[in-house]
Order: sequence, then structure tokens, then C-alpha cells
Amino acid sequence: MSVLNEILAFNHQFVENKEYEPFQTTKFPDKGLVIVSCMDTRLTELLPSAMNIKNGDVKVIKSAGAVISHPFGSIMRSILVAIYELKAEEVMIIGHYDCGMSNVNADGLLAKMKDRGIEESTFDTLKYSGLDLKKWVQGFESVEDSVRNSVQLVKNHPLLPEDIKVHGLVIDPATGRLDLVERGE
Repeated sequence: MSVLNEILAFNHQFVENKEYEPFQTTKFPDKGLVIVSCMDTRLTELLPSAMNIKNGDVKVIKSAGAVISHPFGSIMRSILVAIYELKAEEVMIIGHYDCGMSNVNADGLLAKMKDRGIEESTFDTLKYSGLDLKKWVQGFESVEDSVRNSVQLVKNHPLLPEDIKVHGLVIDPATGRLDLVERGE
């Protein structure tokens, strides 16, 4: 059975048995918080548990490495929607130790893309369109520096209200310990 079929079969029973009822809440984050975190599978349940976050408490945005790579990309748009439409009042960028993005090498990733059938002409088209593909896919060396960079991008965004606090943290994916990198004031 494919993963999709497993999920659909489970979901049918989940809905039929009304197992969704304990999760019902509003679209507004009870804690007034939006979190940008990594998509790492170790954080799926650990991060909310380590922060005492329940369903309905926060808005969570996931990206590789918890990186916000463009001031006008979809992650920043989501943060602004959470603030202006959903009443979020604080932002937390939460990276993690042992992050896969710290090991991403642009040349290696591009080689894997070629191995999977992406043509050189596609890379050329992107290059001639103004995209620095190597910079776009490159990982980072320091998770703390990466978190600081994302915090600064959000904090200095021209559409961010001045009263929004933007914090930076790093979580240990083994223990759930949170280390403060930058406290928003």
C-alpha cells in the first residue's frame, strides 16, 4: 500500500470516529505567536512539547533550516498575514543544532539535480533570469548566524509594525533544550 493510500484510509477512520474534536480551535493563535522553524522530522512533536504549545496556540511556518531567504517571499508573506490578519504579536525564528542545511553544498545539490534529470539548459535559463542558483540552495555554517540573519530580515522588513518582537532561538533536537540567540525588544 502506498503512503497516500495509508493516510487516506487512516483519515477516513479519523473523521468517521470524530477524532478531530479535541483539536478544534479558531484560526487565531491563542499565544499571539508565529514561529518559523525547520522542517526537520525530529521537531514535529518535540518543538511544541518543549515549548508547551498546544493546538491553536501558535502559527507555525516550516522551511529548510528555518531560513528566510527572501524579504518578499512566501515565508515573509505568511509572517505578515499572521500579524495583520491573525493577530500574532511576536515572531520566533527557531533553528536547530545538527541541521541538514549546515551540510548542504550547492555544487553537490546541483549535481544531484542533474543526476535526477534536470537539464543543464534549465540551470542556464535560471541563471539568465537573474537567479544565483548556488546562493539560493547553499546551506549555512553556523545555525546561530543563520537564525540571526533571518531575525534581522524580519525585524528590518519595511512592512513589519514597530511593536512586533522578533526573537531567535536554537533548539537541541535530542533534548528539546532552547538556547536564546536574540531577544526581540
